Amino acid sequence: MTDTQQKFPKSFWTANLTELFERGAYYSMASFVVIYLGQLGLGDYWPSTLNGVLWTIVYFLPILSGTIADQIGFRRALLYAFVLLTAGYALMGWPVWFGGAALSATVGKEVTAGAGVVVPIVAGILLIGAGGSVVKPCISGTVQKTAGARATLAFAIFYMVINIGSLFGRGAGYFVRTRSSLPFIFAVAGVCALLALLTVLFLFRDPEKEAAAAGIPLAPPKPKKTIGKVLLDMFLVLRNLRFALFLIVSSGFFFLYSQVYNVLPLYLKKVVETNPPVDIYTMANPFVIVFFQLLITRLFGKMKPIRSIIVGIIIIGVSMALNLVPVYAAGGVRAAAGLLPLGSLFIVLSVARIAFGELFTSARTYEYIGALAPKGQEGLFLGYANLPVAIGSLLGGPVGAAIFNEVMCRNAVKRPDGLLDLDPQSAAAGWIILMSIGFASAASMWLYHRWIQKKA
Repeated sequence: MTDTQQKFPKSFWTANLTELFERGAYYSMASFVVIYLGQLGLGDYWPSTLNGVLWTIVYFLPILSGTIADQIGFRRALLYAFVLLTAGYALMGWPVWFGGAALSATVGKEVTAGAGVVVPIVAGILLIGAGGSVVKPCISGTVQKTAGARATLAFAIFYMVINIGSLFGRGAGYFVRTRSSLPFIFAVAGVCALLALLTVLFLFRDPEKEAAAAGIPLAPPKPKKTIGKVLLDMFLVLRNLRFALFLIVSSGFFFLYSQVYNVLPLYLKKVVETNPPVDIYTMANPFVIVFFQLLITRLFGKMKPIRSIIVGIIIIGVSMALNLVPVYAAGGVRAAAGLLPLGSLFIVLSVARIAFGELFTSARTYEYIGALAPKGQEGLFLGYANLPVAIGSLLGGPVGAAIFNEVMCRNAVKRPDGLLDLDPQSAAAGWIILMSIGFASAASMWLYHRWIQKKA
């Protein structure tokens, strides 16, 4: 039997099952983090800032946590990671379940939460970030090691599993919270993390050990790095001006992408609906990716990477501009549009369009970095490909909150039901700023590529 005919080993499938539960855990609560923290009394800015910190940890720490996982083995690292994740999700619900805190009906402006709320929440975010940062390199590393000659198929399955997990998590979160209360989304997340822990404990084996037992040859292992070597590599990579500038320029896309979990939930909760099903609305993202990934790849796969990246950034900029329509429509954002308020309908359209931008941008970014890296150092540079996500998320939390609170909500009038009637000019200004960030990022990427071509 040839390598291309061999079945994927068991560790490949258990790694994907583990990823499904981990993504289900995260996305069961992701759409409501800023709303939940706002209702706990963390004010206008801390919810989005803490959410940005969470994303930053998840996407920055794999540079270090991946090295630790290589040293101790993927299975042991995953066990530690899911203990951290289970504890982190429990701490997120702790203030309400055990601390006596109550959620307010609306998201307040001022910080009213005390230490009994802030301490477990911050600890929970740090644990979720640290645990998530370990899972990423372990699962993707297992997929890579077990893919053999079918890497394209292996990663297509892996990417599909991620989005199925996203759909599963959002659906399960919606089912539970609508039959109980909002804090129980963290119970869903904790149960999913616990299921992942049990999957690793009873089913997962390190791919090297499984291959050795079955007599299956794996690709030669890469040299293991010490933490000191990782830090030195980071210095060498980031001192490369071309790469450092690319990280900055490409972070604009992820700045806007982070607003799906910062500005958009706040806009829905404070302006459009008193109890918006944000988890259902944001399902538009994984649905688009699952159903259109192959089509977009077939139609536009031959497009040059830089052109594809720029198209994706423009798409995400336009997705923000879509929300100008309800602002000026007759009846405003709360006008009925079938089963949804008009503002909610256009948020769903925005999320779906953002997913198209992701299809054009995310995978092609890796391809572009591979071409950008010095000869023989492609693997090293690709290890830092998630840094734009970390940069965009770190800025996206507080800056997104400022755009929403200081621009969109300027001159807003509070209604008896707690929702805000926005001044149309202020609301439009906020969406135009977000759109302009996307267009400026696309223009910067084009200028950057022209500079690279001249340097070459």
